[in-house]
Amino acid sequence: MLAPLFILFFVALLSGAVAFYIPKINTSTYKLWLVFAGSYLFSITIVHIFPDLFAHATQPALLGVCVLIGFFLQQGLEFLSSGVEHGHIHVHEHLPGRQTGKHHQELSAVWVLVALCVHAFLEGGMLAHGQSGHYHHTSNTLLWGILLHKAPEAFALMSVLLCDVKSKAKAVLMLMIFAAASPLGLFLSNYLVLNAWMSSQALMILIAIVTGNFLHISTTIVFESSADHKFNAKKMGIAIVAAGIAVATEMLF
Repeated sequence: MLAPLFILFFVALLSGAVAFYIPKINTSTYKLWLVFAGSYLFSITIVHIFPDLFAHATQPALLGVCVLIGFFLQQGLEFLSSGVEHGHIHVHEHLPGRQTGKHHQELSAVWVLVALCVHAFLEGGMLAHGQSGHYHHTSNTLLWGILLHKAPEAFALMSVLLCDVKSKAKAVLMLMIFAAASPLGLFLSNYLVLNAWMSSQALMILIAIVTGNFLHISTTIVFESSADHKFNAKKMGIAIVAAGIAVATEMLF
């Protein structure tokens, strides 16, 4: 239980801290990393989360609706975050209708942080399914999938904060809040499940909503990685390798 908490926190914290030392990152290399992460996350959603979710469903149609809710909820969160959860770095973009003064830049950064924390809290709660009666163990593939997209997400967030928040101390504090969101979601969900304050059905609804989040994030990463959606053999190869690793780890471990 403690290991995933620390891993989730420090991967986000350290990935965000890298932005201090790499002011400009090679765009092509960064996009290849995003393609790998997106394809891996999409693959574990298909081969691990969906089978587990619907195999134990007493109301599969309800869970399907919750997946759709999660998908469109993620679309709403991205309106506030400008796609930072995809690892996209938009350091000069602000919310529609906002002014670009110092106060409004910081307010924009706060909205980005809020959106990302909501998403991170939900995905952390999803990992609690390994402790419920419906599942045998917390999947390593699922944890790795979250970490793989959390690293560029934290890096992109910190890039935004360093641009919009003039105080580095405040930017680091906001990064730490983000890093703590997923562990908090995991801890709270585990506590509620183990103390029977959250029913297995409620937990499955949460998982379905986050599954919709994952579908939106992972497919957007893969499809937006190529300009004008042109075929790119290198990116396609990396996507296939990531999918193969996800399938192999799910089948073998």
